[in-house]
Amino acid sequence: MFQLEWYRIFLHTARKGNLTKAAQDLHITQPSVSYAIKQMEEALGLKLFHRLSKGVELTEEGRVLLKYVEQSFTLLEAGQRHLQDLKQMTEGEIRIGASDSLIKYLLLPQLNRFHSDYPGIRIRLTPGKTPEIARKLKEGQIDLALVRLPMEDPILDVQRLAELEDCFVAGEAYKELADRTLSVRELAELPLLSHSPGSSTRIFVERWFAASGLTVSPDIELGSIDLLTEFARLGYGVAFVPKPFVEEELRNGLLFELKLDTALPSRSIGMAIRNDTPLSIAAERFVQMLRVAENG
Repeated sequence: MFQLEWYRIFLHTARKGNLTKAAQDLHITQPSVSYAIKQMEEALGLKLFHRLSKGVELTEEGRVLLKYVEQSFTLLEAGQRHLQDLKQMTEGEIRIGASDSLIKYLLLPQLNRFHSDYPGIRIRLTPGKTPEIARKLKEGQIDLALVRLPMEDPILDVQRLAELEDCFVAGEAYKELADRTLSVRELAELPLLSHSPGSSTRIFVERWFAASGLTVSPDIELGSIDLLTEFARLGYGVAFVPKPFVEEELRNGLLFELKLDTALPSRSIGMAIRNDTPLSIAAERFVQMLRVAENG
């Protein structure tokens, strides 16, 4: 059975042309070098070196083998260097899934910090709805995900990162409604701007209305909070959005929050990773950064 060390001894012997000098390079004895070469030749059934009075010289077969051995050790050395780069965070990749709004409002500040600290790490972002992102995480297409809670899955380790307060907002066209408290039924009669079907936010809103015995049919369905905010500002209807994401518009009077007689329950944002697959060094470092940021 061939041993990797035999090839290393063969390589040094071929380069030095001398058993003693090869032994010195490898910090082993000259008989160990001679024995390894002999074992290789017996295993191959070929002579690899001509024994000369002042050293050794490769045979034709030895020169053929040397080309492959040099390529192999060059590749191994490149692999070792790459591993060191990964360990030192000068190379690597993290793959993150989240909705566009979570990427912009929650993830981007931490990504900016991470990219500043580790510019050599490639960051791949996969936008999507929570169910879609969770599926990609379980299939191994991404390393971690920011998701809307609750989420329970035996394959995933989900940790709460943040609480989000939601609200219904409208533009100047509905400003007078902001001066009084609305019932859920009154709210349901207004033009509703909503996320597209299947999103966790859409499901949350529908269930909240259903708890009051109401079924709503959105007038306009949009795929991002930015679009919902813009359409609400332009007077197309009432949008359901996370309050922290529209604080500037509320402060500047571009949007108005509608007060309700039935409180909206708060929702949580969580970070999910697979509990059966270890993270890469880069992904693990970013996960730790998220945990410290949210707990701090």
